[in-house]
Order: sequence, then structure tokens, then C-alpha cells
Amino acid sequence: MTSPDTPSDSQQIETERAPARRVPLWVITVAVAAVIWTIDQITKLIAVATLEGQPSIEVIGSILKLTFVRNPGAAFSLGSGYTIIFSLLALVVVGVIIYTAPTLGSLGWAIALGGILGGSLGNLTDRLLREPGFLRGHVVDFLQLPNWPIFNVADMAVVGAAILMVILTIRNVPLRVEKP
Repeated sequence: MTSPDTPSDSQQIETERAPARRVPLWVITVAVAAVIWTIDQITKLIAVATLEGQPSIEVIGSILKLTFVRNPGAAFSLGSGYTIIFSLLALVVVGVIIYTAPTLGSLGWAIALGGILGGSLGNLTDRLLREPGFLRGHVVDFLQLPNWPIFNVADMAVVGAAILMVILTIRNVPLRVEKP
């Protein structure tokens, strides 16, 4: 005879078959963003401390160089007179992603939006906290490929996430879960 505290065989089987609790997709989005933001900020701190004022350093011949620049503009140093507008747009992007994250319908979209969020926050942090001042700060860039503008980890995350978003769209992966 079993005690009242001991589960019966049928209760034990039901417990074993219960689906494992899944991590919410918004948590994955935030985690991806946090990892990207952290790596971006650490690499920028290292770049400022070791590369500023130094000539380019060849890492893999002329294929990859470390070249320090402070970028007042957007991608490819375009729009250097519009730093405040880029900062405000980044704030809007962050807000939209945070609003959208709880309704995500797939792991792929959670990762993609996490990449956009982390990259946006990485460069926004520079615009908020670096010289010449709040919302006008210059973004630290330091990675250089041949025939390509100098970039950083945040830029890589945004580009990689955008490519993933195109793939998800082509494959018709829904962004959001349809609510009944």
C-alpha cells in the first residue's frame, strides 16, 4: 500500500510526460541583446584603450585590420550631421522591439530581433555617453575589411540580424503568434 504522499504509477507517468517548460521567446530576445551589447561595449573599451591614436594593425594581412575611428554618422559614416536624429531613431527601434518581443512566434525571430536590439543599444550607448555629448556622441568603430567601411560588433549584429530577417521572411516564418 502506498502512502498519500507517494504518487501512484499513473501519476508518475503523467508527470514524466508533461512537456518541459519552455523559455519565453522574449527572454531569448533580451538575452541575445544583452550578450551582443556586452561584447560590443567590452571590445569598444579595449579599442579605445589600445588603438586610439595608433596606426592600423594588420590582424590577418590586409584582410582584417584594426583601425580606430570615431564615427559621428550612421552606417558607412553617412549623415554625420544627423547624429541626434540617428539617436532618436535608435530609441524608437528599441521601443518597437521591446513592444513586439512578447508576441514573437519563433526562435528565429527572437534571435533576429535580439541582434537588432543588441546592436542598436550598443551604438546608442556610444551616442548617449561618448564625446561630444548626450545624443551626439561618436560611435567607436575599429574593424576594417578591404573595400568596406570600418565597423564594430554592434554593426555586425545588426547586419547579421537583418540577413536572418530576410531568410525568415522568405521562408514565411511568422513574426508573431496568432492569438485566438
